[in-house]
Amino acid sequence: MLGGDGSEDEPLFRPYAVTGGRAEPSYHLAMETLVSSAPIMNDDLSLLTPEQEAIIMLCHSVRSVAEISALLRVPLGVARVLIADMADEGLVRLHLPRLNQGQPDHNLLERVLSGLRRL
Repeated sequence: MLGGDGSEDEPLFRPYAVTGGRAEPSYHLAMETLVSSAPIMNDDLSLLTPEQEAIIMLCHSVRSVAEISALLRVPLGVARVLIADMADEGLVRLHLPRLNQGQPDHNLLERVLSGLRRL
């Protein structure tokens, strides 16, 4: 998503133009939410926007919302809006983290703590 002259600093578009001016997705997507491509019935990707096509290609292997944002070089809010819209259209599947009513997963916390100690 770079400028026409290939410069890394200047985006090809304004982020709000991609989302139609919306800054919030239709529902909350945590940055660790995993996204995968849904099977497309008619294999005709020509009807998709370039951003949608890029997200589908990236999500052939499961990616987090944060990874998609970084790989597309768009702000996290823009990625969230695009992904939520695509989920509503059935183009991607969301794998939401299962948080036991706000209780942390102790196994996950132990693994994170162990990894931090190894640093």
